[in-house]
Amino acid sequence: MKTRVKGRILCALAAVSLTYGGLVQADEWPEDNIRLVVPYSAGGTTDLLSRKMADLLQKELTTVVVENRPGAGSTIATAQLARGGRGSDHMLLMASPGHTIGASIYPSLRYDPLEDFAFVRNMINIPNVMVVPSSSPYTTVAEFIEAARTQEFSFSSPGIGSSIHMSGELFKSMTDSNLVHVPFRGSGEALPALLSGDVDVAFENMPTVYPHIKSGKLRALAVTSPTESEFLPGVPTLQEAGKEYGLETYETYAWFGFIAHKSFPAEAMVKLQAALDNVMASEEFKKFLPQFGAEAGTVVGEDFREFVQKDLEKWSDVAEKANLKR
Repeated sequence: MKTRVKGRILCALAAVSLTYGGLVQADEWPEDNIRLVVPYSAGGTTDLLSRKMADLLQKELTTVVVENRPGAGSTIATAQLARGGRGSDHMLLMASPGHTIGASIYPSLRYDPLEDFAFVRNMINIPNVMVVPSSSPYTTVAEFIEAARTQEFSFSSPGIGSSIHMSGELFKSMTDSNLVHVPFRGSGEALPALLSGDVDVAFENMPTVYPHIKSGKLRALAVTSPTESEFLPGVPTLQEAGKEYGLETYETYAWFGFIAHKSFPAEAMVKLQAALDNVMASEEFKKFLPQFGAEAGTVVGEDFREFVQKDLEKWSDVAEKANLKR
């Protein structure tokens, strides 16, 4: 009898110890620097956004170290995160449409873009803009589509599988336009070709083309988001401007959000999300958004996972129609 009572007491003490230990772990996280992985080269939109988010987040938690790991449309860095291992409970990755587009183009990836990750939250959304050189004779989406159905035009992007490339492929398939993709090695090469008129049109990220729209070097025909952008007043959406040509449901934009390894501790996730709530409520964050023509993200946790799943389904369909799967 005494043995059984003693055993129950020991079990109870063990349970209390485990519970207390878990609380201590949650309270102490982060115990090391947070590593924020950027799956693209330094200097691009994803990198610039990540460094700003790192600066704001470390004011809430601890030092955030940004690491650039470019390659294969973001899939190299994402695969490394999926493998997990030591330090993964202090590692985040700034995901973007490359996360879903990469999985759409390379279906044989050694990770599942949904099941192998914990989804923290969507931070920022940036619309793309359909732009033509100032020398272009086309001033509306309707004029461009009418011409593109009878003659061939080129559209540029910073690389195969970029959100800019896929935005063009989606436009092409929905309007039955004769568009030929011209990929470049990054926006640094793609933009000069567009400005000079060597390519006819692009579906570029807002931060890349906004200064050139304002200077008159590029003409904005439409934004790719479902609502007009406050930063380009008077410029219609593609849904509105192209509704007579099959674009009534067209919607693309560059989204950015944090993901982690699927084993990321639940207690740490709660603390991280609370810190990000503070970041997004800060005046510094709100003042930062206009620099990129951006809007604050709204989906968190499992809602963010569902958001990414819908994005994956859309780009898988586009990749299939454009014969991009590898």
